[in-house]
Amino acid sequence: MTPFGARLRDLRRQRGITLKEMAAALNVSAAYLSALEHGKRGQPGPGLVLEVCGYFGLIWDEAEALKRLAELSKPKVTLDASGLSVQATAFANRLAECLRDLDPDAVAALDDLLVRVRPKRPQYRRQPK
Repeated sequence: MTPFGARLRDLRRQRGITLKEMAAALNVSAAYLSALEHGKRGQPGPGLVLEVCGYFGLIWDEAEALKRLAELSKPKVTLDASGLSVQATAFANRLAECLRDLDPDAVAALDDLLVRVRPKRPQYRRQPK
């Protein structure tokens, strides 16, 4: 399951909406939504994410959070370690080898560490006039 899929399922269940109802409203198949929820389909496109936000009436922080979850929901990730240090390249390879075997607490601890040390990205950039 992907972060986007888990949140989509939570939103749908909290509101008592079936896959079939939501699929009809978004003009997609119930099978597609189910595959998104279970992580069997890739990252949703930005258009679908916006439609989901509109469907659930998500605005501001909630909508931004859902968009970020979609960005973090690529089920098959490729990491380019070219140009990184020897240590960073080794770490990336070790992580790829053992990620499937890590227990949930270890994954959560590594994720928390990455969130804390990652530089903040600017959210909005003004275009020059």
